[in-house]
Amino acid sequence: MEHRGLDAYGYFEREGSLGQVRAEFRGLVAAARERIGEAYGRRLHSAYLYGSVPRGTARPGRSDLDLLIALHHAPGDEDRDTTEALARGLDEEFAQIDGVGVLLYGKDRLLSEAERYDLGWFLACLCTPLLGADLAEHLPRYRPDSLLARETNGDLAELLPRMRERIRAAATPEEHRKLCRGLSRHLVRTGFTLVMPRWGGWTSDLTESADVFAQYYPERAEQMRAAAAAALAPVADPDVLRACVEDLGPWLADEYTARHGTKTARPTG
Repeated sequence: MEHRGLDAYGYFEREGSLGQVRAEFRGLVAAARERIGEAYGRRLHSAYLYGSVPRGTARPGRSDLDLLIALHHAPGDEDRDTTEALARGLDEEFAQIDGVGVLLYGKDRLLSEAERYDLGWFLACLCTPLLGADLAEHLPRYRPDSLLARETNGDLAELLPRMRERIRAAATPEEHRKLCRGLSRHLVRTGFTLVMPRWGGWTSDLTESADVFAQYYPERAEQMRAAAAAALAPVADPDVLRACVEDLGPWLADEYTARHGTKTARPTG
């Protein structure tokens, strides 16, 4: 039987580890750990890696560094300024990466009931502990079911208008390229979680995600595989972006809602 990212009982196995970080990125990870501790001091609860670096699949000069930082309190403007400076400094100093992305939250939100099957699942299953006490110890185990599908990506219909606005506002090739990578990734991951409960497993590999999706929606396979390719090698072509939000995106949002329902509204403020 295929492993599919689950243990013998059908629960997610945690993805990635510090031991899987490739040699080219170990200095970067060490610097990130040190600088995070210095930057936030006693405000910091814990920090995590996620994405291709802890999975051991990062490509020098092409992959980005993804971090999740949990503070003891809800982040404020000072915390966000600290995060921006941290990300900029790492990106400028280390040529091995093409950008730094940082998710910044207070620990109470990460452990909240509202985020149990979204941010909580993300931290417990897709994030690698880097610094501090691991919040995953306070979270349940997870299965690849319809509830998880709904609460992770069941908001595509709500996001599409914002995506269209960002495309209209983009003015440079670099802005279009960044949007291409982000939007394509989002669509591929949404396409995968649409079929995840039927497939009965997990993968973060975008090419595999598109191939799994294609098993259930062969009529959309070419579009989804093209989106995976664009996520891995983004292009500065506004037409590619528009095709995503005017054709594949709306269809995917409708199918997702029909299959899993709509993501539960989160508290505001």
